[in-house]
Amino acid sequence: MLEKINIKTDCHKCLLNITDKIQQVLPKKNGICLIFVPHTTAAITINEGADKDVSLDIVNHLQKLIPKNAGFLHIEGNSDAHIVSSLIGTSLEVIVENGKIILGVWQKIFFVEFDGPRNRSVYVKFIEG
Repeated sequence: MLEKINIKTDCHKCLLNITDKIQQVLPKKNGICLIFVPHTTAAITINEGADKDVSLDIVNHLQKLIPKNAGFLHIEGNSDAHIVSSLIGTSLEVIVENGKIILGVWQKIFFVEFDGPRNRSVYVKFIEG
């Protein structure tokens, strides 16, 4: 089973909690869920979802670590977003038990936008087992 989730981001740089969107497309079975972001200026991660300040801290410190105008050779103006995408990663996997994603108490799945706003996609592949 392969599902495509469409996301319209309304921010330039942010983390969007997409846990519920992913949960909705999963069958009521046991297995592994592979999540893939087919973009070079976005990423996917698991982090704390209870305190929105954590997401803000991540964005703010990534901007300090990789400033927008750091003398990049790539001249489109989004080189920082390419680097963030590479550092955070464009795929992850989670365990699914009885159709429910297994996460820690505070954990959520976040789409990481670093070159928005844009129309984006996330692919979800469920492997039963």
